[in-house]
Amino acid sequence: MARAVAGLLLVLLVLVIARLPWIGDLGMHAATLQRLRHSPLDPGNPLVDADTPSPYYSPWMLLLGTVARLTGLSVFVVLRLAALAGLALLVTGVRRYVRTLDAHRAAPALALLALLLLWGTTPFLWSGFPGLTSLALTVSYPSTLTLGLAFHFWAWLTGALRGGAGWGTWLGLGALWAVILLCHQFSGVVASLGACATVAAARPGRAVWPRAAAGLLLGAVVLGAWPYYDFFALFGAGAGLESVHRVLYDDPAARFGLVLLGAAALVARWRRDRRDPLAPFFLLGLLVVAAGWLSGHYSWGRALPAVVIPAQLAAALEAVRAGRRGVRAARTALLAGALAVGAWAQAGTLGYAVPHGALPQAVRDGHRPPWTGYHWITPWVGYGDVVMAETGPARRIPAYGPYTVAPGYPDFFLPDEERRTAVTREYFAAGTPQGVRRDIEREYGVRWVLDRTGALDGAGLRAVARGPEGQVLYEVP
Repeated sequence: MARAVAGLLLVLLVLVIARLPWIGDLGMHAATLQRLRHSPLDPGNPLVDADTPSPYYSPWMLLLGTVARLTGLSVFVVLRLAALAGLALLVTGVRRYVRTLDAHRAAPALALLALLLLWGTTPFLWSGFPGLTSLALTVSYPSTLTLGLAFHFWAWLTGALRGGAGWGTWLGLGALWAVILLCHQFSGVVASLGACATVAAARPGRAVWPRAAAGLLLGAVVLGAWPYYDFFALFGAGAGLESVHRVLYDDPAARFGLVLLGAAALVARWRRDRRDPLAPFFLLGLLVVAAGWLSGHYSWGRALPAVVIPAQLAAALEAVRAGRRGVRAARTALLAGALAVGAWAQAGTLGYAVPHGALPQAVRDGHRPPWTGYHWITPWVGYGDVVMAETGPARRIPAYGPYTVAPGYPDFFLPDEERRTAVTREYFAAGTPQGVRRDIEREYGVRWVLDRTGALDGAGLRAVARGPEGQVLYEVP
């Protein structure tokens, strides 16, 4: 039964991949592929016309950009291929890691269901959080592939600790750890916490430590040698990230309430086996998240999957644990009920795979419509053209090849980010003189302006196209 339900959910995710709904950071990743496709050795900033590094230029995105360059496929087709690869790696990684924890045949399928459904009564959408709705909208992102790599990493590490692996295995683990961190830094933190818990629970002998240290050293060398951005400079990214991540701490009961079932299962597992890696994994994640809340470093909340994932796995594994028939049936019924609640809470995900009108009203109410794209501007706006646009459009326009004046996302490596944001705000202000607008256009090489409010009507610009929601594309004279 668990396998059948898990299979249906995977089919749903594949159907979502075929449609590739646009919400969140899809434009950022498409823009990254655009730059790597056109200039793999020196791509520059993915969003604005500036020669700066970017943490989005990861090994995985470089591979995808190379695929787009060699095959001529559009970046959106390549993102669909990336989604399929990431989903496959996640499913196989979960299966492989769960096998190191429990040999029951139903354990991997139940674990996958728990990861997808055992969250809360309000869907939570964020990359690196593998709830069904969140995964449906981020499956093409590097975070999905990275999380899949993390599960494989934990499984490989567990085998190395149990089997007395040699130097080559530990060096391979170190290199994989570095790749995980480079591909998605926040999921890399989760992977690192899981690795620390695995090592602590295994209590390895002295022979392991020199090999583990060699693996860590190699990983650090790989991180330092990556040429597309300075990984260690990210430790200085502070204030710009905290306000964005404050929302991670809002309404935890609605978003993560069902995870309490897993927390109870963790206590039971810890009492039976003090070498269980899931309990220290949970505690390490909880410490990081709590420290972020207390210190105001809200970006540390991105470690929440390190709290949720071990609890979800524990809930699934407790349901298949041997015991008296009545107790086992009660555990199974409790998990099934929680999964059913989680499935209903995320039923709106169906709207990304089937026509919205075909859904029952109750399901439609929980569906968040995707954004509209900006393909309609491409007959006029060419690759590398600079478009003046506000934040919303600026998150999508670079996906088609153009740049914007201000980035649609915080950019730690862009030194004039604040000025770019300020001049964009000034440009669209109702009382800004036309002379000031012309100066801004010249300073940033603006060729096109995207207006959503009608404020620029009669501002000396030539309208060339009209798009959805009353948007107008203007050409700068």
